[in-house]
Amino acid sequence: MTHLAIEARSGDPRAIAAFVRATQQDVWRLCSLVGRRGEADDLTQETYLRALQALGQFRGDSPVKVWLAGIARRTCSDDFRKSYRSRRLVDRLVGEHLTGIQTADHTPSGVTVLLDGLDHDRRTAFVMTQMLGFSYTEAAAACEVPIGTIRSRVARARADLAIEVRRAEAL
Repeated sequence: MTHLAIEARSGDPRAIAAFVRATQQDVWRLCSLVGRRGEADDLTQETYLRALQALGQFRGDSPVKVWLAGIARRTCSDDFRKSYRSRRLVDRLVGEHLTGIQTADHTPSGVTVLLDGLDHDRRTAFVMTQMLGFSYTEAAAACEVPIGTIRSRVARARADLAIEVRRAEAL
């Protein structure tokens, strides 16, 4: 796949399309598991917008999978921060001006419920290494942290998930 990224640097639409086709599924899976629920398509698109703008700087020193995962992770993190700030503003405005508003209850199911309960950094490390098959070294490179940090985040995520599973089983 790295050779596709290098070919796409020329700006050739066919090379770019081949690069996106070859990597899109992995990027979408990462965005769907690490990003906000229901935003995977938009986050994937934003990841490729950023990646294509930065493609001229890609030297091929690391696998393109790691390079793209880093961009996707930053895209998801930026989206979380933006969403959090927006949600805080809306909550403040609603609290100041409106009362008695009820929101619809959307009850998610499956593994996403457990993942949603994790801290964003732990969730990212866990998803990359345990669900998407990244090595700890690749995940560390994509997250721009030492490998020990990834190992620690995965271990803590596992512990957090075990607690949640036991709690759910007790119900």
